[in-house]
Amino acid sequence: MTTETITTDAGDARVTWHPAAKPRLVLAASHGAGGGIEARDLAALAAVLPAHGVTVALVEQPWRVAGKKVAPAPKTLDTGWRGVWPALTAPGLPVISGGRSAGARVACRTARELGARAVLALSFPLHPPGRPEKSRARELLDAGVPTLVVQGGNDPFGKPAEFPEGGHELVEVAQADHGFAVPKRAGLTQEEALRVITDAVVRWTAALH
Repeated sequence: MTTETITTDAGDARVTWHPAAKPRLVLAASHGAGGGIEARDLAALAAVLPAHGVTVALVEQPWRVAGKKVAPAPKTLDTGWRGVWPALTAPGLPVISGGRSAGARVACRTARELGARAVLALSFPLHPPGRPEKSRARELLDAGVPTLVVQGGNDPFGKPAEFPEGGHELVEVAQADHGFAVPKRAGLTQEEALRVITDAVVRWTAALH
């Protein structure tokens, strides 16, 4: 694992690399508006994917690196992501643009422009909680590249059944919330819930070239 700081037009970002021994893809994944790269889903992917030929680059947006508590506007998040992109493509491998929550929105909005091979959208915030009329489905549908959505069955930002058809594959983590936490009464443990995520991403990335 190595960490590098990258200067962008939105400030300094940080990339933590989890390299595969024989990489064929890079998964670049950023955090949401309320947390960092220590999120359980991002940490699980960083632990599992390198053994399957996927180098994982966890990206901390400049606002997090600067120690701020509140994420900036979407345009600023996109600026930070664009600024990191040259470092993500430096290994010369196809890059999957990914992230959780707000990071998933950034990945979708910029995928076509940056030449991403695919998009991994973890806990895509389809709408604000309780506001289904404020849909962000267009961002997802306009990604323009193969897209995998992994969504908790009880995510208040959009349950799997609320997602539109077309252009993406969707995997549900039963009873999980926006952070993929599952209640104690759930039919699966927290470890099993994370395995649903990692197994789905391993299978999906195996089909990408």
